[in-house]
Amino acid sequence: MFQQITKGIKISVKTTYNGTIYRGYLQHYAFSYFVSIKNNSKDTVQLLERFWTILDALNEDEFVEGEGVVGQTPIIKPNGEYNYRSNCFLLSPIGAMTGKYKMINTNTQEEFLVDIPTFQLITTPTLN
Repeated sequence: MFQQITKGIKISVKTTYNGTIYRGYLQHYAFSYFVSIKNNSKDTVQLLERFWTILDALNEDEFVEGEGVVGQTPIIKPNGEYNYRSNCFLLSPIGAMTGKYKMINTNTQEEFLVDIPTFQLITTPTLN
């Protein structure tokens, strides 16, 4: 598990390799990642936006940004937690993801960035 704490917000990520799929004529390696966002601060926060960098050993870096995560902009109270699962498809059996969440302190209206730890996306090794 990969973990990072920024301003009392703890991000934990666990990854799973799901096998290969074809998208068009290209084979892709499918990964899922489970993210836990734990609010260890004394303030209520809301996740507003996400900014991802997807690193693929056989492809150019991909940048993804947008509102919320998996269609939601969760509000997380002190000692509260929000969890979600998402997916990533790579051309290479080896890659990584990293990023940031833009959050807002709902009490002060201060916006701030929370680091998402860099996590590896690696296929299950096959032995002869």
